[in-house]
Amino acid sequence: MRTVRQLLEAKAPDIYSVTPDTPIIEAIRLMADKRIGALLVMDGPRLAGIVSERDYARKVVLQGRASEDTPVSAIMTADVFTISPDDTADRCMVSVTERRIRHLPVVKDGRVEGVVSIGDLVKAVIEDQQLELDQLQRYIAS
Repeated sequence: MRTVRQLLEAKAPDIYSVTPDTPIIEAIRLMADKRIGALLVMDGPRLAGIVSERDYARKVVLQGRASEDTPVSAIMTADVFTISPDDTADRCMVSVTERRIRHLPVVKDGRVEGVVSIGDLVKAVIEDQQLELDQLQRYIAS
């Protein structure tokens, strides 16, 4: 099974983030521009939280807040579940399923190294299963 480190090596190295005081409208624009569903919230080098489209829908739109006047810190998830580069894709799949989350920041020694999404995990699991299936078919045919 692949490690998170291997998943990150196969992706673009970009990490998109905002600061806690960024107006939520700017965060939503960045997510739309980059075609992503969540942004890390960084306070300098420290991971302060994560904000997602779901946060926006539930905590701004449904509560009638103003997107221009609401800072990211007002709606972000501050208690962020993180993973290590040494974690496996299988372990991460269990975590996203049990916690009902879609994005996992990758942190090593207090430093953010990337983000793994549920889409990244599903892709890795499918590729690994296909490889195993191909190997089994070759074994049976030989």
